[in-house]
Amino acid sequence: MVDHRTASLAGTLLRLALGSAFLAHAALKAFGLTPAGTLQAFTGLGLPSFLFYLLILVESVGGMALLFGFATRAVSLALMPVPVAAIIVVQSHNGLYFDNPGGGWEYPAFWTMTLLVQALLGDGWAAIGHPRWLPLARIFVCRRR
Repeated sequence: MVDHRTASLAGTLLRLALGSAFLAHAALKAFGLTPAGTLQAFTGLGLPSFLFYLLILVESVGGMALLFGFATRAVSLALMPVPVAAIIVVQSHNGLYFDNPGGGWEYPAFWTMTLLVQALLGDGWAAIGHPRWLPLARIFVCRRR
């Protein structure tokens, strides 16, 4: 049974945690591991270098959107390919557990599911915007009748 009194709080807490995690991952790539080192790791996997910059942009913008509660459902769904790609490209051959050498796919799979849960829960409290107020939202979001 869903407790409707706390579901909005759950959505808010999850949204803040996910937004913070995406911003932390973008910052790690941009500042912690250095852009040159992370770019070398990307190209070492056979990925084109523009994906590195695109990933930092997606993680930063998506993280901020989640933190502020802007188009939470759409942003959560749009961010799901990030951990799924990490599973497929980087960690699938390392096994399940994230503490395996090279990191397994346990954490990105969990992250993918939390994004799906966030999309199902919605904004929660203190969200600044809902996609129905955007002119293009009709394309992406079903309207209630």
